[in-house]
Amino acid sequence: PAGVGVLVVRKGTRFRSFLPEDERERRRVPGFENVPGIVAAAAALRAMAAEAAQEQARLSELVTKIRESVPKVVPDVEVIGDPVERAPHIVTFSCLYVDGEALLTELDKAGFAVSSGSSCTASTLRPSHVLEAMGVLTHGNVRVSLPRGTSAAEVDRFLAVLPDLVRRIRQDAGVA
Repeated sequence: PAGVGVLVVRKGTRFRSFLPEDERERRRVPGFENVPGIVAAAAALRAMAAEAAQEQARLSELVTKIRESVPKVVPDVEVIGDPVERAPHIVTFSCLYVDGEALLTELDKAGFAVSSGSSCTASTLRPSHVLEAMGVLTHGNVRVSLPRGTSAAEVDRFLAVLPDLVRRIRQDAGVA
């Protein structure tokens, strides 16, 4: 809920607030508690935990669909990472002869928020040291993270839009 955050502090770890201290709450946080917000946050956390395994399995199926479909619909593509031992909601692939930033821009125009490179270097334009260490293509890279609630229809639309975008970018670069 708005105005409520949850901070998990491991037992035995010393916690020191970045906020000014006062006498309340064992010197942790000044101010008054938003009790309804805290109760709502606890309920949301319980609900998320209860459905986490089912949602991970569902997202994993959608990622598998992307992993299997992209190489079939886009030529010269490398899907990166192990098909089984992976995060259930993330898929990364590299398109040969495609500038990753150009593809991100075109996907953004089509309504898809994706990233390029590894999440370790998402804020830079340098090639990802993680991808370099893996020995995979570091340019033309797209990382798709499926948020909770992503539908099969959204994945189908992504797979329908992607081939033409890649073809156009390659054509504009004189590679098609």
